[in-house]
Amino acid sequence: MSSWFGFLLAPTPPPRRAGLVVAAASVALCTLLVFPLKHVAPVVSLSVVYLPAVLVVSITWGGWLGVATAVASAAALNYFHIDPVGRFTIKQSSNWVALVAFLVVAGFASSLAEVTRARARDAEARRREADLAAEMARLLLRGDDLPNALSTAAARLAQALELSSAAISMDAVEGDERTIAFPLRDGTRRLGTLLVGADTSEASLRRLQERVVPALEALLSAALEREGLLGDVVETAALRRADIVKTALLRAVSHDLRSPLTAISAAGEALGSPTLSEQERAELAAVILEEAKRLSRLVDNLLDLSRLEAGAAEPRRDWTSVEELIRAALAELAPGAEEFSLSIDRDLPLVSVDPVQMERAFVNVLENARRHSGGHPVSVRARAVRPLARGGVEDAIEGERRAGDRVIVRVVDRGPGIPPAQLERVFEPFYRAGTSTGGHRGSGLGLAIARGFTEASGGSLHVESLPGQGASFVFELPLQAEGERASDSPGELGRTVAQQA
Repeated sequence: MSSWFGFLLAPTPPPRRAGLVVAAASVALCTLLVFPLKHVAPVVSLSVVYLPAVLVVSITWGGWLGVATAVASAAALNYFHIDPVGRFTIKQSSNWVALVAFLVVAGFASSLAEVTRARARDAEARRREADLAAEMARLLLRGDDLPNALSTAAARLAQALELSSAAISMDAVEGDERTIAFPLRDGTRRLGTLLVGADTSEASLRRLQERVVPALEALLSAALEREGLLGDVVETAALRRADIVKTALLRAVSHDLRSPLTAISAAGEALGSPTLSEQERAELAAVILEEAKRLSRLVDNLLDLSRLEAGAAEPRRDWTSVEELIRAALAELAPGAEEFSLSIDRDLPLVSVDPVQMERAFVNVLENARRHSGGHPVSVRARAVRPLARGGVEDAIEGERRAGDRVIVRVVDRGPGIPPAQLERVFEPFYRAGTSTGGHRGSGLGLAIARGFTEASGGSLHVESLPGQGASFVFELPLQAEGERASDSPGELGRTVAQQA
């Protein structure tokens, strides 16, 4: 029943031609129904048979057609059923009264139906406006890019209100011969401008001015306030992060820089003593040299971190031997004979990386592993991983995660291991996990720089560890950089580099 009345009170009525046909058919049908009924009831009282037709036509096509249907119904009742039949005359005055009463009731019913339709149209319009307001609130208050959200909201506004065009600008724009401008304000502050086509009807303009513009002003004001608050939050977070980094940097400078400087200063003063033997002087000189190297590495790490943070560590790729990089890193660390054990596959393919950055990454990871190895040798293994040629099944050496051809380098120590909650934190700048076996905890920069340089060359670095079972740092270096041409394969370039070497 509700769907039937919803059809009758639809905001857009059916075509008028259909209404005329329905009105004429309804009057004819009701006139035919009166013929059998007038044998059981007075003819004048049977005028109510026409009322349903009048109501249906009035509700569906409007009051004007309902009144016309009522007049046609009265004429048909008079002509076919009220004496004298076949003529538009009435003998008895009581019949006149009944006929006039029918016309009044039919006209009132038609007017009431027209008012009901108008209220239905208004309710539908308000529902659409409420849906539009909810949609615009979702667009403007949830989106991170307000200009794009305004463009989408304007398109949704034009669609909902059936406008030829609509645009929302955050600037003060004046209308012209093609557009009509509605200023959007929050008090005395100008928020923007709503622009619609100049061909917009007066009813739509009035609707925009009275209902849409106030809601849009409130939403745009809230969106701008939200954007400002988000900006403040981001700025506050950036300042907090900068403050944390600054505090950590000051701590590193106050401790890690002061320690080698103090040792160098003390050894330098002691060298001036005339009572020192040659052996003691050699020992003090070795201390100065060792602390100077430590200080140099710390300064290098600080500079590398600043380049990574600023996005200025652009890699200079070249086809490079991983074995040569590892051996160069070990040479810089000058390890003892028993500190590292190497297991590197023969004929290991070349990788496209920045050799300087990757050597620095290997140095930092190897030094960290040696510091936490507990006096046991640090294992360094390097091998190539390739997907199998058939069946799409990839090589499963040591359970490595596969994504294509690459070289895997594992640096494994036998130290105390890393708790699960710290596996990612160890790569944060200035984070120091636990205490090394040698008493020196490091600056907390080496692993962060190692990951940064590795990712800059298109690789990855992660750590696997179980507490009490040591840690395994895993480098994954692609054999071919993403986006490189097939002609730049490691075969040709690798042979060229090998020949030049």
